[in-house]
Amino acid sequence: MRAKLSLLSFLAVSALSGVLATACQTYDFEPVEPLAIAQTTETRVVTAKASKPNLMLLVDTSGSMTAPVDPSRPACTTGRGLCGSESNPCNTATCPTRWSELQAAMSDFLDSSGSIARIGLTTYPDQSQGDSCGATSSLSVPLPGDTVEDATQLVANANQVKTRLLAIKNSSTTNEQVPVGGTPTSLSLRYVGNLADLQSASRSSFVLLLTDGLPNCNSQFADPYPSPKCFCTLTASCEGAPDIGCLDTDASVAAVQALQAKKIQTIVIGFGADFNSSSESGRRGVATLNGMADAGGFARECTTDAQCGAGDRCETAVGKCERRFYQAANRTELVNALREITDKVTVDEPCVLSFSASEQPSSEELLVVYINGERLAPGANTWNLTPAGVAFNGTTCERITNSTPSNPVNIEVRAVQRR
Repeated sequence: MRAKLSLLSFLAVSALSGVLATACQTYDFEPVEPLAIAQTTETRVVTAKASKPNLMLLVDTSGSMTAPVDPSRPACTTGRGLCGSESNPCNTATCPTRWSELQAAMSDFLDSSGSIARIGLTTYPDQSQGDSCGATSSLSVPLPGDTVEDATQLVANANQVKTRLLAIKNSSTTNEQVPVGGTPTSLSLRYVGNLADLQSASRSSFVLLLTDGLPNCNSQFADPYPSPKCFCTLTASCEGAPDIGCLDTDASVAAVQALQAKKIQTIVIGFGADFNSSSESGRRGVATLNGMADAGGFARECTTDAQCGAGDRCETAVGKCERRFYQAANRTELVNALREITDKVTVDEPCVLSFSASEQPSSEELLVVYINGERLAPGANTWNLTPAGVAFNGTTCERITNSTPSNPVNIEVRAVQRR
């Protein structure tokens, strides 16, 4: 029985220059003879850039971040009940909180991966005006200067980010900054989306959103309490906060869509056990972060359930995990999520053209490769198909790495996929 074939088309265009050069890369359908059959075509534009990407950290410092990571620990219950409030703070040495675990995980990440990207930091809510629902209005640590690519300078900037995060205490009696207030996610995303440094044509840009709670604090919420369209995120009633207490799903997803329209991808990490909950707030939290992850262009991809982790499964029809966002309940899981994200935002090797797992061709016979319009057969000095993708070899790789803006290399790969 003849196998059914489907063709997926990709177009990736950029300029290759220097060792960290980029290329005009086109993935398209190739009607490989004698397979001239009717097909549907999917086209998307992917710009592969070898310049270090921008990575703006948008970190939730709302009051719920001081809650225990594991409330069942005996040390988390004091004579005043479960710790985690301003009046009953946790001793993080014996009862780690979401904030103390985030600090530890981010310190590991920034120490080990500070040179992979041009890293900046902003936090929310903004407490500078005494408003517990204030959206981000300034940067804690700006991105490095526009032309900065040097590892030493990138690491120095990452160290500033680390220092700033560690300066936010889990609790304080001396007026130091502590996590407090609500979760104005949509408005803070809008602020980040207006940063000129993230709207760069010369490099990729990402926003890494790290949050433990349901977005709220939108004073323009369209259907305030007691409308049934308002899901109250507050422990108490929303009667005293009919708009800012409502779950702000639609505006948060729209803010991520606006970022994506500016070619800024949003990576979403849900931190804390709330998103594993079977409660209504847990289910709504998952749905909200899933919507944001899908809109941000960085949803978790998969081909098998194992790639999605425990308690999750792969929706093979769309090639994505059921839980689209990255979820971490503690320091270890957050470190693992950050490591996985690091692998994906790291600049690609210029002589390797990668496919996503669901789009990887099964053999070289299903590929046609052109360099500056010249069709190349696979070989020691041209290209081969590897598990990592199309690897350019020998003199062809030298030609790619030695290219310049005035002498670019145009790479075109046409792929047929067998299902």
